Amino acid sequence: MQIRELAVQDSYVLDLVAHGDSRGSFVEWFRADVLGEATGYRFPLAQANHSVSGRGALRGVHCAQVPPGQAKYVYCPTGQVLDVVVDLRVGSPTFGAHSAVRLDGDRPRAVFVPEGVGHAFVSLAPASSVVYLVSTPYAPEREFGIDPMDPELALPWPEDVEFELSAKDRAAPSLAEARERGLLPTMEQCAARYAELRGPAPR
Repeated sequence: MQIRELAVQDSYVLDLVAHGDSRGSFVEWFRADVLGEATGYRFPLAQANHSVSGRGALRGVHCAQVPPGQAKYVYCPTGQVLDVVVDLRVGSPTFGAHSAVRLDGDRPRAVFVPEGVGHAFVSLAPASSVVYLVSTPYAPEREFGIDPMDPELALPWPEDVEFELSAKDRAAPSLAEARERGLLPTMEQCAARYAELRGPAPR
């Protein structure tokens, strides 16, 4: 398992190793120690989600207010998705920037999305499974979205796909509108949350 930071600061992609023989294959798709060594803090697992999406289904850009926010660890065991992270942290050196990673079952990878960073993906296959671990339980009153088609973000969605979005995602505000409405977390809030997860400094 190899891990490297994406262009969006504090977000990571993990290249996983698949082991196979005549019986099938095996992938160790999450390691708390590997992730913790890279981020410098623990990932408190609170909930595990599983979605199945047809080709063109686009989910996001989703985020949760900080504190406490919601970090995600995303993996696609079957099918294929284009996974996108967007820095929504006001004051971050990479605010407004995005990183895109193709996730699929044939080349196993995972993406870590920290608190304060938005997440979205589009399915590129007829039936793509996405499983993701999250650091806090789902709390609809703290969730918000950003328009995935916002021209200011200019996310790299493929041109040969007919997109299908939920009504909620279609109605989501642009990045600028969300900032004006005070929806976006600040880098200061997120840094405080990361420090909290890091725990007290050793004596």
